[in-house]
Amino acid sequence: MKFKIFSIFFFIVGSTSVAQHVLPLYSDSIPGSVVKLSKEQEPTLTLYLPIKEKTTGTVVLVIPGGAYGFLAFEEEGIVIGRAFAEKGIAAFVLKYRLPKKETMQDKSFGPLLDAQQAMKVIRINAVKWNLNPSKVGVIGYSAGGHLASTLGTHFGISHIPNNENISLRPDFMILVYPVVSMNDQLTHVGSKINLLGVDPTNEKVNLFSNELQVTKETPPTYLTHTGDDRLVDVNNSIVFYQALQKNGVDAELHLFPKGNHGFTQRLPVNAWLDPMLDFLKREGFYK
Repeated sequence: MKFKIFSIFFFIVGSTSVAQHVLPLYSDSIPGSVVKLSKEQEPTLTLYLPIKEKTTGTVVLVIPGGAYGFLAFEEEGIVIGRAFAEKGIAAFVLKYRLPKKETMQDKSFGPLLDAQQAMKVIRINAVKWNLNPSKVGVIGYSAGGHLASTLGTHFGISHIPNNENISLRPDFMILVYPVVSMNDQLTHVGSKINLLGVDPTNEKVNLFSNELQVTKETPPTYLTHTGDDRLVDVNNSIVFYQALQKNGVDAELHLFPKGNHGFTQRLPVNAWLDPMLDFLKREGFYK
């Protein structure tokens, strides 16, 4: 699988240079699309690769939120990618297709196709990028947390062409104030409507309620949320943590009493990043 990098930039992060590369997510036709997408609509990966001296081989796929209606690409994508790269972890920020019935065969699966393709692209090119294909995780924010947890619980079925039989399972998950459930008592209504429509079937609701999809094969997971989150109920993180515990999956849950939605955006980088790195160290994914 070959990809043409169509733009390269360099940013100064701290005292080191972090290379940013943008590449198309698909090298040919885009699965699930019913119309030809414009260049602006096409999904991409933005790569933040650490300098050689700092590279650990660990990779994180970064999935911004936005209620499946827009992408918070700067604050939950670019900022995150740069921060991880500065710590020696390669970061790939995903610009995924937003679910739209006008452009997709089944809009509820559109974002998952792009997340699975991202995992495939990272793993199939890992050695070329001096990365470890066995240390590829995912971090998702808000609705991006829903997509990340979907990727981490629905990896058993490939919804993209995968003749190479590349594993689509993340090795770890980091979920930040995530939407997890599509159940009306827990979900973020806007995210649910944007993904599943106004009147989804019970089967679809249950399928994308990821707390119901946890098994013993679900990746180790770090979750963080605030009790006063007024957009996404903190119980999304709690029920997912409980499901992980029930299935014997390593999990860590950090709850804060106050901070509201998007609280990590208002903290210094190390305040939210260091606990994540500590979790990755304990799980053997980061030195």
